[in-house]
Amino acid sequence: MAKQERLSQLLQLVIENGTLEVDAAARLLDVSEATIRRDFDTLAQRNLLNRSHGAATAIGSSIALPLTYKVAKEDEVKQRIAKCAAGLVKPHQVIAFNGGTTATACARAIAEKEEITSILPADFPAITVVTNAVNIASELTVRNYIRIMVTGGIARTNSFELTGVFAENSLNEISIDTAFLGIQALDLDLGAMSEYEDEALVNRKLAERANQVVVVSDSSKFNKRLFAIICDLDEIDLIITDSNIDLKYLRKIEKKGIEVVIA
Repeated sequence: MAKQERLSQLLQLVIENGTLEVDAAARLLDVSEATIRRDFDTLAQRNLLNRSHGAATAIGSSIALPLTYKVAKEDEVKQRIAKCAAGLVKPHQVIAFNGGTTATACARAIAEKEEITSILPADFPAITVVTNAVNIASELTVRNYIRIMVTGGIARTNSFELTGVFAENSLNEISIDTAFLGIQALDLDLGAMSEYEDEALVNRKLAERANQVVVVSDSSKFNKRLFAIICDLDEIDLIITDSNIDLKYLRKIEKKGIEVVIA
């Protein structure tokens, strides 16, 4: 199990139980107690839980946001991908994000880009952001140089994404310059995929309304299949990923006519 995944599961266990002993956590996650102690220390340093001797206790901020978003917030790979994504965006464009940790990192990097933040009030908006992710909307709302359009829909608790017919219909009358899509799987035959069909449908609509579709994903999601298809490979213009991608798989993607940027 990757460290980030273990941290996410560990914090979720703390939230669910209120207090979690080191030995119990080690049994549940099938790792050593020393590993759990280090993980508890890492999460405590991020102010995601309270550390005590032999245990950890949930704090209010742990419950405020889904854990997969918060634990991955400092993930170096996602930050590199986000930096590359930010380089694609120009002032006054309309850009879109779905939910997920990588898309969230990209939204944050773009919002903090100097070329965007330096736009004068008279030239508002610096960019227009379209999203079905309520965490992205919430974070960017405080930035008064960004115009934000949030879809309607039913909120999913784990991904922050709004889904359903209201979310899909709200996208029918708009045009997007670039859609940045985080994915859960990529298959050479079936395309970009998600575990949940309702998320996939809204993500597909974002891709359909965009002039450019950019998949932002670490390479661990590649060469996998899940239940729901977001879009075919020929609808993807660019993939931004990390250097751990298998070279043979990279060449197969490029043969499909898709540009790949290694962050």
